[in-house]
Amino acid sequence: MDVPGRNSSLNPQLLEILACPKDKGSLIYFEDEDMLYNPRLQMRYAVREGIPVMLIDEATTVNQVEHERIMAKATKLNLKPTF
Repeated sequence: MDVPGRNSSLNPQLLEILACPKDKGSLIYFEDEDMLYNPRLQMRYAVREGIPVMLIDEATTVNQVEHERIMAKATKLNLKPTF
């Protein structure tokens, strides 16, 4: 949800170095869903008010159907991993 005056975009330099805290691998950033996604572990990390919440305990594991939706969207939008 867009809030007037709020910049939820992550800094491009930050995106270049962000990694999953669990497997240390790259992530895919979905700005419109305020999330970073690890396709290897099927884990979603929230981005709140432009700040990534990179806590394993707060990550959400998605089911196969959601994983396929997310990956299809990444392909369609040509989204690349963080590094």
